[in-house]
Amino acid sequence: MKYSTGFRNSVLKKILPPENRSIPEVSKETGVSEQTLRNWLLKLKNDSLNPEDGELSPEQRSPSEKMTLLLESRSLAPDEKGMWLRKNGIHSEHLVLWEQELRDQVNDKANTEKETIKEQKKKIKTLEKELERKEKALAEMAALMVLKKKAEAIWGEKGED
Repeated sequence: MKYSTGFRNSVLKKILPPENRSIPEVSKETGVSEQTLRNWLLKLKNDSLNPEDGELSPEQRSPSEKMTLLLESRSLAPDEKGMWLRKNGIHSEHLVLWEQELRDQVNDKANTEKETIKEQKKKIKTLEKELERKEKALAEMAALMVLKKKAEAIWGEKGED
């Protein structure tokens, strides 16, 4: 079984100083075979253990990947969750943090949309008032034009005298 870099590093920290716990003890606690732990220590001593291995840390994952992992974790049985977490290189607390992070993003977006809608409604109201004012002015102007034409028809034009 392939373990994530983060999981491997956390297990190695238990074996190395300052904890200095025994390999059998850590093996029983984590479920990783003793031989695998010895291999990791040997690679670490030979500097052939690449701490990065091209994996992303939990903080570097994209929001969509976090969401996918959250949804996937929800479908797991409790006894399968530990193995799944190790396989994906995350801890259970990451799931809680990601859930809160995604919830905050959704709330922020909702608040932003509410503010945008509020501003747009205010702008629409202002434009409607301006349109109403201009319609009244246009109606008044039309009425004046009609009166002018009637006056000219009754009294004639000013230049006819």
